[in-house]
Amino acid sequence: MAAEENKKVFEAYATYYNLVYQDKNYEEEARFTFDILERHSSLGQLLELGCGTGRHAFHLADLRLRILGVDFSKDMLMQANELLSKASPKIQDLVRFEHGDIRSFRTKQTFDSIVSLFHVMSYQTTNQDLEKSFETARTHLKKGGIFLFDCWYGPAVLTEKPSVRVRNLENEIIKVTRIAEPHLDENKNTVEVNYTLFIENKKTNLVTELHEKHLMRYLFLPEIEAFAKAAGFEIIESKEWLKDAPPSTKTWGVYFACRA
Repeated sequence: MAAEENKKVFEAYATYYNLVYQDKNYEEEARFTFDILERHSSLGQLLELGCGTGRHAFHLADLRLRILGVDFSKDMLMQANELLSKASPKIQDLVRFEHGDIRSFRTKQTFDSIVSLFHVMSYQTTNQDLEKSFETARTHLKKGGIFLFDCWYGPAVLTEKPSVRVRNLENEIIKVTRIAEPHLDENKNTVEVNYTLFIENKKTNLVTELHEKHLMRYLFLPEIEAFAKAAGFEIIESKEWLKDAPPSTKTWGVYFACRA
């Protein structure tokens, strides 16, 4: 399955993930997420599906939420737990991480809210993957709670077609050049992003070349409505990510707030 291929990608991805996204404003995104949950009275115990290295979780814990983060990459979770070990006692008390696949993860606990951020739902590229992910969320959400997720928005992807991008990054240990070459499949509603990475060790000048493939699905409102309804959700809010604006053809990132 495509999701299994993505799992292998993230095992290597974890090694430089935080460098690639060092400029990502996790604090702002956590505040934005908190405000949505607060607006719909869905604060308290939170489950994060696809927590990565835990950056959103730590900032959400700063806002008084108790969080269980789940991810299928053991390498991502290793980094998350390493960061947690260095966090304040307050954060260590509020945050914990578990290994799991969002399509099949189960625990006896239920939550006041569930979030899945940074396009995790777009990594669920088949109907079955999406159905199972929605089912996981519904199984663990208290009645009246909110399931909040963002994804690639179909109308924007088809309007602003994906293009080749190059990024250069570095820290005190490595330099990274990342080339992203996307392929749009309009029949499957997916974008296959092929990454070529050149990673230079700044001490030895040794350069390693890596290749990765990220398969992403872009989604449209009617199909999200169908998946949500089948799982027992009602979409109560949908806007551009980090903006108080309706979804448009100008942005790939759109969030959906679904009530159980």
